[in-house]
Amino acid sequence: MTEPAAIPQREAMVEDGLLQGLSGLAAAVVAMPLELDIPGVEQDRALQREIAEQLGDYVVPRLENLGAPLLVVVGGSTGAGKSTLVNSIVGRRVSATGVLRPTTRTPVLVHHPADTEWFRSGRVLPDVVRTGSNSRRANTIRQVACSTLWPGVAVLDAPDFDSIDETNREMAEQLLGAADLWLFVTSAARYADQVPWDYLRRAADRNASIAVVLDRTSPEALGEVRRHLARMLSEHGLSDVALFSVPESTPDSEGVLPTGDVAQVVSWLRHLADDEAQRREIVLRTLQGAITHDVQESRRLESALTRQVDAAAQLRQDVASVYWSAHADLMTAATDGTMLRGEVLARWQDFVGSGEIFRKLERTVGSWRDKLFRRKPTTPEEVEEAAVSGLHLLILDRAERAAEEVARAWDSTQAGRTLLDSQRGLDRASRDVRVRAERIAREWREAVFELVAEQGSDKKTKARALSLGVNAAGVTLMVVVFAGTAGLTGAELGIAGGTAAAGQAVLNAVFGDQAVRDLADQAGKDLARRLEDLLESEAERYLDLLPDEVALESAHWQLEAAIASVAPPRGRRSR
Repeated sequence: MTEPAAIPQREAMVEDGLLQGLSGLAAAVVAMPLELDIPGVEQDRALQREIAEQLGDYVVPRLENLGAPLLVVVGGSTGAGKSTLVNSIVGRRVSATGVLRPTTRTPVLVHHPADTEWFRSGRVLPDVVRTGSNSRRANTIRQVACSTLWPGVAVLDAPDFDSIDETNREMAEQLLGAADLWLFVTSAARYADQVPWDYLRRAADRNASIAVVLDRTSPEALGEVRRHLARMLSEHGLSDVALFSVPESTPDSEGVLPTGDVAQVVSWLRHLADDEAQRREIVLRTLQGAITHDVQESRRLESALTRQVDAAAQLRQDVASVYWSAHADLMTAATDGTMLRGEVLARWQDFVGSGEIFRKLERTVGSWRDKLFRRKPTTPEEVEEAAVSGLHLLILDRAERAAEEVARAWDSTQAGRTLLDSQRGLDRASRDVRVRAERIAREWREAVFELVAEQGSDKKTKARALSLGVNAAGVTLMVVVFAGTAGLTGAELGIAGGTAAAGQAVLNAVFGDQAVRDLADQAGKDLARRLEDLLESEAERYLDLLPDEVALESAHWQLEAAIASVAPPRGRRSR
């Protein structure tokens, strides 16, 4: 895997574009939309948060401020004695100690007064709120200027990373990711715990600078425990870390241990404060490790984003497939004779059988009348109502089935189930679909009547159209569309069924064969458009829950480009 460019001097850094590239990577990581609840998404979100925090809290600010004081973050398990150690390093109480857990509720940042501006200005830990007192607010640290500490080194007492308080654990992880140097504090009772070693392994993976303090260990056990701890460090690839021991003793009223007990740690930190070159070496090593880690892990986020894109595409395809099929089914049922059943067929046959439709029309049309049974008189309005009602129920039924089908498809995936749970009622058509379906049926009927009226305004057909009437002609055209017989002639027309064929024969006699075909085609397309509008709005209920397709693809491209911008050009070797 390609590593990012090694960290050059500050001037070359701007020239190389590393700072700009990492700033872009930070923005791309923060903007990643990991919205769908796909398998593994919680781990992906945790990784996103980790990378975003380290880039934003540490990498970019540190690159911009290489001369800032060395930030030593004191971390460890509950009860390991971190706060007491911090007080002892400073020489007075700056962090609360006690038996109640968690003791460190608000992280405490201690620095020399000469370094105040580095921290007050936000050049270090820019996104963390400063306060002068303890606070339970999230993302807050208490900042203390103390002249007993040395310029060039700042010490931060972090919350326990195995705290029972989730906010404390998250804050501890964030601060450890922002450390130039992690001073890990453990004790004889806690050094073998699993949680600390998970953190140490992660720190080792990104080549962070680490020192370990074995605290609160009795003099009798100190040698044996120290040797065992050293072996464990070596087994975990941490054999080169500095290891200090602080024997178990009683702090004074200020929470400060005897000077001799912490002399090794204090001497080592003071030496770092005095040695600018060594501080810089620690900073650059940790910074290089953090950059390499963040770039490599960002590639995992690329894969996570790809899984989001694929999951969203599948859910979107489920919706599109169901509603496309629903539209095709509706148009088939509306034009294959399905509508000419039950009440619609009965009313139409009554209307045709009454003979009213054939009166005063040409003899060729009258021959169709003789082939039909005489029935009680029925008005075209009755046929209209039956047709509108039948079409309404057909639309409503298919819309309900489509909702059920999408819900079943989505329920088969984790992401789909979560979305269904977030929006109750998606397994049913929308509440107003009944009203809208009825409106579509009635408005389509009116549109058909308008088509017939416009066609009948022609001088050649006006007399015949008037003799038949707009309502009768309109109802007849609806039946022709329902039967799907437009365009059929001769024997084909007879096979299509007497009632529908009679309707086409009437319209042919009034308007002509080609005009009837055109009218039926226009009416069918108009119905298709109205159904498409309804079904699209029904599908939108699901699509609105999905991440924006363009935004997802854009986020993926931006992350990919940001990662590529940090990698060194071809032919150039990392320094």
